[in-house]
Amino acid sequence: GHYLKVLMDEVFGRRNFVSNLIWQKKTAPQGHAQYFSDNHDHILVFAKNKESWLIKPLPRTQEQDLRYNKSDDSRGLYTPDNFTISLTGGQRGAQYAKTGVSDNIYEITLPSGRKVLPPKGRCWLVKQDRYFELLQDNLIVFGKGGDGVPMIKRFLKDVKQGTVPLSIMLHDDVGGNTEAKKEVRKFNDDAIFATPKPERLIQRILHIATNEGDLVLDSFLGSGTTAAVAHKMNRRYIGIEMGDHALSHCLPRLKKVIEGEQGGISQAVNWQGGGGVKFYRLGEPIFDTQGQINPNIHFADLAAHVWFSETKTPFSPPLDKTEKSLSSPLLGIHNNIAYYLLYNGILGDKRPQMGNVLTRQVLRDLPPHDGQKVIYGESTRVGQETLDLKQITFKQTPYDIKAR
Repeated sequence: GHYLKVLMDEVFGRRNFVSNLIWQKKTAPQGHAQYFSDNHDHILVFAKNKESWLIKPLPRTQEQDLRYNKSDDSRGLYTPDNFTISLTGGQRGAQYAKTGVSDNIYEITLPSGRKVLPPKGRCWLVKQDRYFELLQDNLIVFGKGGDGVPMIKRFLKDVKQGTVPLSIMLHDDVGGNTEAKKEVRKFNDDAIFATPKPERLIQRILHIATNEGDLVLDSFLGSGTTAAVAHKMNRRYIGIEMGDHALSHCLPRLKKVIEGEQGGISQAVNWQGGGGVKFYRLGEPIFDTQGQINPNIHFADLAAHVWFSETKTPFSPPLDKTEKSLSSPLLGIHNNIAYYLLYNGILGDKRPQMGNVLTRQVLRDLPPHDGQKVIYGESTRVGQETLDLKQITFKQTPYDIKAR
């Protein structure tokens, strides 16, 4: 966790670190533990820009609302709350420490006739004239027989409808390892995933940090919990998994989610099924370990890489009549710049001197464009004067192809 914090500081900047959350993943001590029984994990929270990030509060719980159980006021349910504040902090406390006098320290006569002052080191919540206004408005209550210290009414309708998340995520609130493994067994009982996360934990994280329709990335998808929860919460998502779990856990789990499975958070979010998922496999890498273009790479894959590197837009090439392969070295036109790739004999002649090298003949055969052109090829035999005249920027493969 500590090494990851340093790495994330480099990526996002130390100023954008928000908090280190603690997830209680186990409740019972492990008998085989040598020193301490490890029962928590770290969740590091970073923002792209901490100053502009607005955290979403958690919805109020039924237990929190049950405190507001007084119903003898037509304005709604309320709870009596403390009518004093500390004198040891804030501007009011500093003023009291300096002068020895506070306008919020005065004698209150209770309905029973007993007179009271605020406890030592504290003062009343408001000044005396404001106290009488609250009393007149029936916002002050006293204990049984009218002999209890004054309390102020706090109405449920005025309470902030949300609570600030705590930095410790308890097992009872968001689930633990045992709950997570039970969820995984429902769609794969043969190969239990070693370290799944409970759906309630991911739900808490996505609630705090995202809205419906947002895009969630899990680049180590594991058993597929993040994708399953994001799907149920109406978030878009991308999951990446290099291991066998992609087929043994992730895809089967998402299929069951789409069918409407009722495990995890399904009932809590009223999940009834629906939607879809696209499953992709990684193709051949563009570059080999020496930085050269992989000889097994197809033209279409290299073309997509070049196009995105140049334009930062998705590649949607015109296909030939069979719609199985690219039909032209012209990749497309973006901002009135035409992009061409000479590779693997796309012009119909696999000999390097006629298919991958920019010669005058090849130049004449290229689809025309009246404007700037960028042409990728192994080399060029066209002079710089001609290139300039025809508004051509030539880029040599593989050296001018960006790795990222």
